[in-house]
Amino acid sequence: MSLPTDFGPDSGGRVKGVTIVKAIVYGNVARYFGKKREEDGHTHQWTVYVKPYKNEDISAYVKKVHFKLHESYANPNRIVTKPPYELTETGWGEFEIVIKIYFHDPNERPVTLYHILKLFQSPVGEGVPPTAGRALVSESYEEIVFQEPTQLMQHLLTGIKPLTNGPWTHETDFEEKKKTTLEVISNAKSKLRSEITELKNKLNTAKETISKLKEEIAKLQNVSVQYNNVSV
Repeated sequence: MSLPTDFGPDSGGRVKGVTIVKAIVYGNVARYFGKKREEDGHTHQWTVYVKPYKNEDISAYVKKVHFKLHESYANPNRIVTKPPYELTETGWGEFEIVIKIYFHDPNERPVTLYHILKLFQSPVGEGVPPTAGRALVSESYEEIVFQEPTQLMQHLLTGIKPLTNGPWTHETDFEEKKKTTLEVISNAKSKLRSEITELKNKLNTAKETISKLKEEIAKLQNVSVQYNNVSV
């Protein structure tokens, strides 16, 4: 894509007090072959990707995406320079993929993401066999925060066009996932507050018990002193 050239080497300088947030989705989809391939023992075909959360063409500000695969792959460093920002491979094992997003403005630092390639629905050996042809999806929501972007970057981030004319959906219902996660967090907070209250009550009870024991010890010490005085 052609970029404006009138911003200068500093991209027009930083725009103070401005924050722009762009939401993305990254992850992988995998499909089981149904058996191991005889030539290499691979069991799955998978695709790892970075895509926009909303219907917008992120190539307006993304220059390239670098996917770093496991060292066992030929040329583990793969670079995609235009959408869709994805790559497809085959394999048999799960591993961490490092995803690095570069921007058209070289004054903006790249963003690094980490994704564990997921091929299996459950850990191997739990008695849940994979299903041939059935897609397994593992994806995450992320927000890239541009704090005081350069004038060039602000221009690129605010001039984005829709990616498609049709509906834009994801395999994961992130709104439902957000709702469920917030419920889990809320329940955990309630449980934690309850446990803290219970511990405080136990602590107060322990303090009262210690106080009474100290009083009893003091009384016994007084009786002992009085007894010793009488004996003398």
